[in-house]
This record gives sequence, structure tokens and C-alpha cells, in this order.
Amino acid sequence: MEKSKEIERSIITKFRKEIWSKFVKGVQEYKLIKENDKVMVCISGGKDSFLMAKCIQELIRHGKFKFEARFVCMNPGYNDYNLQYIKDNAKLMDIPIEIFESDIFDVIKKITPNEPCYMCARMRRGYLYSKAQELGCNKIALGHHFNDVIETSMLSILYSSEVKTMVPKLHSDNFEGIELIRPMYLVKEDDIISWKNYNELTFINCACPLLEGCSLIDDGKSKRKEIKELIKKLKKTNKNVDENIFIALSNINLNCVLGYKKDGEKHNFTDEYK
Repeated sequence: MEKSKEIERSIITKFRKEIWSKFVKGVQEYKLIKENDKVMVCISGGKDSFLMAKCIQELIRHGKFKFEARFVCMNPGYNDYNLQYIKDNAKLMDIPIEIFESDIFDVIKKITPNEPCYMCARMRRGYLYSKAQELGCNKIALGHHFNDVIETSMLSILYSSEVKTMVPKLHSDNFEGIELIRPMYLVKEDDIISWKNYNELTFINCACPLLEGCSLIDDGKSKRKEIKELIKKLKKTNKNVDENIFIALSNINLNCVLGYKKDGEKHNFTDEYK
């Protein structure tokens, strides 16, 4: 059996419960993909986006409705080695990627060399929306997973003084008719890593030239890494702590909060207190 078929088979057999079932549940529960959608599947080169691409291919083959997908990789300025690594993985996994160029790394190097990540994320999003519009796609699929959701939530609480998280889907404010979706929303990172290791796959991590040690490894210096370690530590005494954080995000009791924001308008508990 060729390698790409082995990889595909592992998703719906060995990792059916951990990956495939959760992927399908997320798509169905949050109504992420509908009939006749045209989805631009964004591949960064990492394990999450490549696995998402394979799951979407499987959904096209075995799903209950028809939709289209374009598998797109934006090159923000990768060196030749990393770009070739992405191409090789796409070929190995039988994913027909379309690569388009941008100058994000060069621009960031000039304007925000000391804090590149925030600006990089904003610029990437803009380029991706523009590309989706060019391709006639109505949805953009990103590979954020379960752990990204809870880590982002904790980052917001601890460092931004705000209860906020990634949502499964989001309408674009600037590109009418285009929606961002996260089909891997319920899939846990440990299961993605297990799938990667089982299939003996290696992916790039960030590959930003402004950050050291981030091509094929995680240097472990980020705030997200700090939160990841905190949750890992808490799970030693409460194995459900990550699940509890996730559930809490859809179980907010507005009668017991000091305030909240809705559509940019602030509300205080004293507004309705009698």
C-alpha cells in the first residue's frame, strides 16, 4: 500500500475515535461546511493543517453532501529548505497544494522585528482572505485544534484581562461573503501528534527567520508554551481540567459575572441589579 493510502486509512481506522469522529462531529455540530460550499483549505506546513487537509479530502470522498476544496499554501518568505519540505509532504500525502507568494517576512523584518508574531498573524489573514476571494471560495479553513482553543482562552484571561476564545466559525468584517472555519476544533493535539508519529511524518513548525529554533522544533519560549505547560501540570491532579475549561466557555452564567461586552457595548452587573 502506498504511503498516502496508509496515512488516509490510519485516520478512519486506527484514529477513528480520536480524530475522524471528532472532526466530523465538529463539522456537523457547528455547521462548518454545507452543500455546495467552496472551501479554501489553508496549509501552513505544520501537522495540524496537513491533517485537516487529509480529513477534508476524506469528507469529500465519503460525506453526505458535495462541496469543493482548494488546498492553498501561502509562502510568506520561507527559505528554500522549508518550502521544499512542504512540497515534499504534500506530494507524500497526495494533497494537491497551490502555493502563492507574499512578502510578509520581509515586511515584518522592517517594521516590527522585535514582536513579529502578532503582525504576522494579521498580515497572513489578510492575504488568505484576498486569495479566497480570488479563487471564488466562500470559506477559509484553518487548522486550529482543541488545545489552541483552551490555550487562547487562558492567554486572554491571564494576559489580556478578558474572557475570550477562538470560535468555530467567524464572518469576515472586511471580505463580504467569506467565512473562517476551524474544522479541527474538537481534535486534541496529543492525538494529532500520535497520528504523526504513527505514520512517521515530520512537519515544519513556524519557519519564521526572525525566531530561533522554530523550523522543525518548538523552542518552548512563548507564552502559549507557558500556558501549555501550566495545563499539563494541572492535569496531573485533575485529568479533566482541559475539558472543563472548554465546557466553561459555553457555560457562562451571566448572573454571576461582573460585566460583559456584546457588539462592542459594555454591560455591568449593576445595570440590572435590583
